Amino acid sequence: MTSPTGLPAPGPEPLAVDAAVEMVVGLRAETGRRVVVGLAGEPGSGKSTTATLLVEALVAAGTPAVVVPMDGFHLAGATLARLGRLDRKGAIDTFDGTGWLALLRRIRQVEPGETVWAPDYVRGLEEAVAGSIEVGPDVEVVVVEGNYLLVDDEPWRSARAELDLAWWVEVPQPERLRRLVARHVRHGMAEEAALAWATGPDERSAALVRAARERADAVLAG
Repeated sequence: MTSPTGLPAPGPEPLAVDAAVEMVVGLRAETGRRVVVGLAGEPGSGKSTTATLLVEALVAAGTPAVVVPMDGFHLAGATLARLGRLDRKGAIDTFDGTGWLALLRRIRQVEPGETVWAPDYVRGLEEAVAGSIEVGPDVEVVVVEGNYLLVDDEPWRSARAELDLAWWVEVPQPERLRRLVARHVRHGMAEEAALAWATGPDERSAALVRAARERADAVLAG
């Protein structure tokens, strides 16, 4: 991300994926407990892909890990319709933030031998499905990802405190917009409608998310 002058924006230092893996493995060895890593960023920045790459690298290094996305806490479509929020699905108040905080606390404070089941968001169905992701007792690292992980309002502020490390994922803005439009088209929108959504509701969410960038510990390229 650049400032209006075209110079690099101040804030978190850049971090390569291999260095990120080394940092997580080192923290796990130092603390001897489960480590929770958060990946935040604007819609379309590559959080999901980066989270998957990070987990694959951790597993390859011998560290059991799993991805838990915040998208599993989307409110149901019928609920959003009832609340009058369906036309801005993806905005911060279309998520169950308190439920997300409760899950993070369960993941961190897990009892010996306990499995935690997390919800996931199913593209195509466009709904969250409970009990989809297994966080078994052997999992040493949980990588969570979502737009609002760094927002400085409750309950997101308390959720940020449950993260051992929090990294910002970003790509150049033209690429981010291209990805967003392609994603919406892939899931059934006409291209014109996809562009309108990406530059409307998605961009309003992105503006809120960008304001929290400075709360990240480092930046990863998406």
